[in-house]
Amino acid sequence: MKKIRYNKIFSLFFLSLALLMSACTELEDTSYSVIIAEQFEPTDEDVVAIIGSAYGSWVPILNHWNGFWRAQEVGADQIVIPARPNGWVDGGIYRRIHEHVWTTDEDIVYATWDRTYSGIANCNRILYQIESGLLPLEETKDAVIAELKVLRAAYYYLLCDLYGNVPIVTDFDVEEGYLPEQSSRAEVYNFIVSEINENLQYLPSENSMLTYGRFNVWAARTLLAKMYLNAEVYSGTAKWSECIDQCNEIINSNAGFILESNQKSVFVTENQFSKEIIFGIAIDDQYTKGWNDFDIHMQTCQPSMQAKYNLTQTPWGGMCAIPQFIETFDPADKRLTNNYMMGQQYSASGEPLLVTMGGLVGQPLALINELPGVHFSEEIHGYRFEKFEIGLGSSNVLNNDYPLFRYADVLMMKAECLLRTGDADGAAAIVSEVRARAFDDPAKAIVTGDQLSQGSSYDYGLRNEFTSTTEGGDDILFGRFLDELGWEFNQEGRRRQDMIRFGVFTTKSWLSHSPNGDYRSIYPIPRGRLETNSNLTQNQGY
Repeated sequence: MKKIRYNKIFSLFFLSLALLMSACTELEDTSYSVIIAEQFEPTDEDVVAIIGSAYGSWVPILNHWNGFWRAQEVGADQIVIPARPNGWVDGGIYRRIHEHVWTTDEDIVYATWDRTYSGIANCNRILYQIESGLLPLEETKDAVIAELKVLRAAYYYLLCDLYGNVPIVTDFDVEEGYLPEQSSRAEVYNFIVSEINENLQYLPSENSMLTYGRFNVWAARTLLAKMYLNAEVYSGTAKWSECIDQCNEIINSNAGFILESNQKSVFVTENQFSKEIIFGIAIDDQYTKGWNDFDIHMQTCQPSMQAKYNLTQTPWGGMCAIPQFIETFDPADKRLTNNYMMGQQYSASGEPLLVTMGGLVGQPLALINELPGVHFSEEIHGYRFEKFEIGLGSSNVLNNDYPLFRYADVLMMKAECLLRTGDADGAAAIVSEVRARAFDDPAKAIVTGDQLSQGSSYDYGLRNEFTSTTEGGDDILFGRFLDELGWEFNQEGRRRQDMIRFGVFTTKSWLSHSPNGDYRSIYPIPRGRLETNSNLTQNQGY
């Protein structure tokens, strides 16, 4: 059972908030259904409940339909949602994302914008209540304010990454009709970095179940390292050495972070105890009840796979790996064999599963690393996802926490910055450390600085039943390191960001995708939001 249950916290928060705000009406002291502001003296447990609402946006932002995870993965070169015998066309949205021809009206364009600003509004509301005295915190006031500001900065990191030029809103008590001004991507970047740096001193350094799923100093430094890693993209100025400094703070912290001996331990059902997770989004199927709160298994498993895991719901999956990416793996790499479903599929009792729809009905459900394209597929086409353990008897919501930041990421950020600043051998030593757990043969784990400086092994080019072209990846600067990122962090909602940093996202072809303009490196501002705020200007190219 999870020790951190956000939805319990949320319900307590919303109840106490509703009751607290009722204090502006005339109340009798004998009422047991309200809390009068002057009588409210928060305890440590109340503080957790108070800030719980602000963290509650992570699940919908990341995992709900067409959210941040899809925005990072479905338009990149590892994951595709092809048309399936059971559908997955949905007006062509997944094909448009794959082909980089999305419009300003797509659900995927609106989803992260609206959900993330909702999280920011929650932060601003609670900050206002604390700073105005509605929530009378004393000893913990500075720490709670700092935590909320860093959390808000993390939400802005998502907006900066996807949309670039967005409004920075820090006030809750705004005048009626208020329309926020738009900031440039560089200004958003500077705001995020400043907010983190100014509040680090107030955050706890403790790393325990008491701080799990919250921004302590180490989660904040990881976020700051992320900003510095992508600084050249976000602001135009590289900050490689600054990223290294933040990574070193975490590596040398003695806070207890380690590489798990088995990568799978980071993604098992009860992964809240993993010492590799720096910042995890707590999910518990007993309390996390939204239909899409964490349903990657439902989106990838073919319907008859319900019997493979004895799922309580029939999956409706179509999402799979792009064959060109799978072909980059060393067959001995456990990150291939442990994280993907391939070959003949069986029920939990060992019976072979069969195809149930399409042109291959009745044939063995044996997943193959082939795909006709984004436009069409049979149930057997494409390896399916199992990086996050699918527990027997799972519902439509997995019971695994979502590790947004983990220690392997800190190591790989440092390695990338070392590589980019001339220390290829130093980078190679770190990458070899991360690779070591993925191979039974220690020799296969070793990578050299020269190898990391070479191009990618990804065989880029159109590759579908209509067209086959050859572009290769030899011309990608440090392409082998991009491969290493793909092998370690596949299925974690970050591939688009990495590809942009390596100059690949808008320049290479894969499966049915051809480059469609460099401006596609950021998403458009949703058309409806432009129409309601005259201070917003659409991103270039849209």
